[in-house]
Amino acid sequence: MRRREFISILGGAAVAWPIAARAQQPAMPVIGFLNLQIADGYTHLVVAFRRGLAEAGYVEGKNVAIEYRWADGQTGRLPALADDLVRRRVAVIVLTGGAHAAARAVTTTIPIVFSSGGDPVRLGLVQSIGRPGGNMTGVTAFTVALEAKRLELMHELVPMRSVIGVLINPTYLYADAQRQEVQAAARAIGRQIHIVNAGTESELEAAFAALMAVRPAGLVVVGGPFFLNRRVELLALTRRHALPAIFAEREFTAAGGLMSYGANIPDMYRQIGVYTGRVLKGEKPAQLPILQPAKFDIAVNLKTAKALGLEMPTSILLRADEVIE
Repeated sequence: MRRREFISILGGAAVAWPIAARAQQPAMPVIGFLNLQIADGYTHLVVAFRRGLAEAGYVEGKNVAIEYRWADGQTGRLPALADDLVRRRVAVIVLTGGAHAAARAVTTTIPIVFSSGGDPVRLGLVQSIGRPGGNMTGVTAFTVALEAKRLELMHELVPMRSVIGVLINPTYLYADAQRQEVQAAARAIGRQIHIVNAGTESELEAAFAALMAVRPAGLVVVGGPFFLNRRVELLALTRRHALPAIFAEREFTAAGGLMSYGANIPDMYRQIGVYTGRVLKGEKPAQLPILQPAKFDIAVNLKTAKALGLEMPTSILLRADEVIE
């Protein structure tokens, strides 16, 4: 063999070795992130999810990829979006914003980490809170159990005997349970309530029109991803009708809502990110207990109270975890 030919062959091999080495490196794991809502209202929660992933050692674009799917509030789109993620053979599927409604139909083999506003055991997603079993685990806010407390806080704020309105999304997985909770609470405190329903953006205006026909003293907006995603519209409607309202999420109070009582939703998404990272490292969802909030916070906005001509009771201020002035 001529020397020049030998050098040429050797040079070609030298170029090929790094390429072959790169080809043998393990592929970057992919997370399938499925949310029932519209992406715009969940930007800060996606940031919190990524923060949790980073705590577990995973950074998007560096050592993990994320495939996002948004159903834009259309429950009927969930199965097709979930099927697409399964076909892509993602390493783990994250179900948020009400997407856990389709969890049982997604897959029984790919690990699933979900967020829930109710009891995942009663829903049949897991066997128990401590040992979920199967391929699912996640975080629950147990927001359904807090509806009674929200009604009690509104009753404390507007103690006159007039009616209190309650806004419910009838398409939400836990709507029936929420309705039962507030009805039982109303009976317990002897307060009349008037329930209106809205499950789409176009129904919000009609719901408020029906509500204002009975001239309520205040409004309880029950928890749920649809209302959280429509907080701008809801706050505009409460301002237009000068209606005192209590919400489930602090995001409302921070944006100008009067009062909120509930779990820290961004922290829930951070915990979902941490759990997703642990699953990517090989831990089994069956052995990861369902996480629950350590505490629930009351937030009040005194600027909004002043605009409504309300004086926030000392009994509420003393219990408030956050007072926005």
